[in-house]
Amino acid sequence: MTEPTETDTEAVPATPAAPPAQSRPATTIAVEQGGPNLLIRIVWFIFVGWWLTGIVNAIAWFLNVTIIGLPLGLYLINRIPAVATLKSSKKEILVTVDGSGMQNVAVARPEQMPWWQRAIYFILVGWWFSGVWMLLAWLSTITIILIPLGFWMYGAVGKITTLKR
Repeated sequence: MTEPTETDTEAVPATPAAPPAQSRPATTIAVEQGGPNLLIRIVWFIFVGWWLTGIVNAIAWFLNVTIIGLPLGLYLINRIPAVATLKSSKKEILVTVDGSGMQNVAVARPEQMPWWQRAIYFILVGWWFSGVWMLLAWLSTITIILIPLGFWMYGAVGKITTLKR
């Protein structure tokens, strides 16, 4: 192998840039992180999830009322589906292709309402309504017939508490 010389690295005259091509529309892909299989999740719910979720509900709601514990309370609320059934979280991936064919990948996050509107909602409605909502969700999950409704309600607790999208 030879070392590069001055003749190997000669300057190339600049060529005018091509006009930008139209970019293709963005594609959103929902990706679910790996988790336990359905049988393990059912066994978890039957032996642990139903009672542990009730405890986590109470702790999260108490933390939300204390204001100082609000960040931890909201964190717990967003983890309730995992506590109940070991459900893994989904992330939406936004894939775009620009005019040159380069792919850009980013985690898609839905646009949120302004924080001050969400804060006013939490103070007036979210703190108490989330407590009622979580109690009804928990009561639904301990019945056999209403289990699907309870799981759906747990998935919506973040929206009920702070209008999180």
